[in-house]
Amino acid sequence: MKDCIFCKIVKREIPAEIIHEDEYVLAFRDINPQAPVHVQIIPKKHIETLMDISPEDKDILSAIFMAAIKIAGNEGVNSSGFRMVQNCNADAGQEVFHIHFHLLGGRKMTWPPG
Repeated sequence: MKDCIFCKIVKREIPAEIIHEDEYVLAFRDINPQAPVHVQIIPKKHIETLMDISPEDKDILSAIFMAAIKIAGNEGVNSSGFRMVQNCNADAGQEVFHIHFHLLGGRKMTWPPG
C-alpha cells in the first residue's frame, strides 16, 4: 500500500523507535502511549484488517505472538501482566488499515475497555 504509514515505517521512510525486527514482524514504540509500555507489533506484509488474513499468513501470526512474548520480557511486563489489543475496522477503533497489535503494560489495566 503506497500511502500506508506502517508500510513506510517498515521501509524506513518514516522514523520509529524500533525495538524488535525479524523476518515477518516489526515492533516499535507507540508515539501516543496509553501505558508506560506501549508497543505496536506489525507484520511487514501489508494486510489491511484481520478479515484479510489468509491461511498463507500463519507464519506471520505466529511471529507476531512470539515477538510479543520476547518484547514483554524485554520490557519487564511478562510477570506483572500486559494486554494485547487488535482493533478490526472503524467501529472497533482501527485507524491505520495495516493490522497491528498494541502491547500495553506497566500499569493496572481495567475492564471492560472502551
